[in-house]
Amino acid sequence: MPLLVLKNAYVTIAGASGTVDVSDHVRSIEISSTYDIVETTVFGDVSRRRIASLADNQLSLEFIQDFASSSIEATIYPLLGTAATVNIRPVNAAVSATNPNYSCSALITNWTPLSASVGELLTAQVQWPISGDITKTFV
Repeated sequence: MPLLVLKNAYVTIAGASGTVDVSDHVRSIEISSTYDIVETTVFGDVSRRRIASLADNQLSLEFIQDFASSSIEATIYPLLGTAATVNIRPVNAAVSATNPNYSCSALITNWTPLSASVGELLTAQVQWPISGDITKTFV
C-alpha cells in the first residue's frame, strides 16, 4: 500500500478574476462530510434503527496571508457572501487514479484577514460550508 505525505497539494479558487491557484499559500486542508441521522424505529423493535439522511459537507483551509495584488486577500475578500468553486488534489499534478480531484461549491461565509500575535506568521483559517455535493474525479 503506497503511503502519501501531503507536501505538494493543489488548491484553486474560482474568484472574480478567474481561477486562482492558491496552493503555495495553503498550510492545511480538510474536506469533511457528516450525515444527519434519521431514526426509523417502530413499535416492536428492541433496538433503535437509523438511516443516513442529508450530507453536511465542509471545507477547512489555513492560508498564509498575503496582501499583494494577486494574493490570497485579493482572491477571497471579493468573494465574501458568495459561492466559489474550489478544486483540491493531494498532489499538484494531473488528475489520475492515484491523484483524484475534489471539486465543490464553497460558501465564502467568513474571512479573518489579520490573525497573529507579535512575531508570529500571519495566517487566515476558514471553515466554509459546501453547497451541494463534493465531486470526486479520477480521470
